[in-house]
Amino acid sequence: MGSKLIPLASIFLAGSAPQQAEFEQLLARNDSATAALGEWCAAHHSADAPVVTAQPVKGEDSALPSDARALLEVSDHETLGYRHVRLTCDGVTLSEAHNWFVPARLTDAMNATLASTDTPFGKVVAPLHFTRERLEARHGRLEGCPPGTFLTHRALLRLPDGKPISLVVECYQREALEP
Repeated sequence: MGSKLIPLASIFLAGSAPQQAEFEQLLARNDSATAALGEWCAAHHSADAPVVTAQPVKGEDSALPSDARALLEVSDHETLGYRHVRLTCDGVTLSEAHNWFVPARLTDAMNATLASTDTPFGKVVAPLHFTRERLEARHGRLEGCPPGTFLTHRALLRLPDGKPISLVVECYQREALEP
């Protein structure tokens, strides 16, 4: 039937392996998953300065969640962008992410960068000083997450004025925890 929903606060009390608990705490401390993954990679996978890249996943797009437009506060007529990527560092897949975003709330330069580079969304939009509203955390995988997912987050990224810019589903991979 799938994994049971777990309140975010109880994840840290769930008797996880120490490395998994450390990973989850790092994610909880950061509004940017990209920044958290960079820190994790530096501490656990990379001898040099880590670079987290977003590798496009082709042909495995997820349908727009039924609540996405309401969460993003957009009408049925407004255009949404979508990225489905694997976030990697030093050849290690840390996560796979589905990201529905509102291009009209980003700069033209940000939209161009998202369309033409492997730069992660969080890094591209960092100048907007977004905050993260965690909607759901689950041990295991949500629909659309690949095998090997040990933790899934669903979150909204918001501008300082509260306007949402992105709905993300982040599927964190067991490979991230391996030395």
